[in-house]
Amino acid sequence: MRSHSRPVLAANWKMNLGPAEASAFLDGFLSRYAPRDDRTVVLFPSALVLAAVRERTQPRPDLRLGVQNVSTEDKGAFTGENSAAQAAGAGASFVLVGHSERRHVFGETDAQVAQKCARVTEHGLVPVLCVGETIEQRERGETGEVVLHQLRAGVSMLSHEAIRDMVVAYEPVWAIGTGRNATPQDASDVHLVLRAALAGLVGEDARAIPLLYGGSVNAKNAASLLAAQEVEGLLVGGASLDPVQWAEICGS
Repeated sequence: MRSHSRPVLAANWKMNLGPAEASAFLDGFLSRYAPRDDRTVVLFPSALVLAAVRERTQPRPDLRLGVQNVSTEDKGAFTGENSAAQAAGAGASFVLVGHSERRHVFGETDAQVAQKCARVTEHGLVPVLCVGETIEQRERGETGEVVLHQLRAGVSMLSHEAIRDMVVAYEPVWAIGTGRNATPQDASDVHLVLRAALAGLVGEDARAIPLLYGGSVNAKNAASLLAAQEVEGLLVGGASLDPVQWAEICGS
């Protein structure tokens, strides 16, 4: 049974698409994807592009915006950083937290992920907490242990209400940008583990928390992934940069 009836389709553009490219993308996407009230579509452009995307999507309130990262700090002498307060003021509703590239490329720790989740919720934004194992961890049979540790660490500073209102995304590191994606059953197995852990934290309210799958998602596999038990949305990278393919995924 699907616990969350409104799927969340999230596009992580990473460090791609400048303002002009984003505008061209939206020309193509908006002409192909009509507003729908049975799903949530979120665009995560880079911070420098958020204002341009916000302006371009103002006639489409069905589309939500997010940022890919925020600082652990609210303000101050932190050159190059962006705060959750600034993200909210710029029009974001969601924030990616703990993405594998932040963890493995930039060395983000569990403690920092927890602090960021707390900052995000303090400013009325929704954290999309990303968890996932490396191929070495998977081959050692540590997938469940790894994702549960990341989940529990990420929510350790959150209230019951904040946990209830968040989003969790399972992104196996070995499937991100590799063309090798988890099968629908692989995704479902991990999502069942995450759902049980969330139920242990917030009881029945865990049913309201969308669980997304991410990792080499494309227009060909999106529908089968969404049909899997406990998969209630998708966090898409490369395929979300193609307006035709992204429109098809959002219509899945």
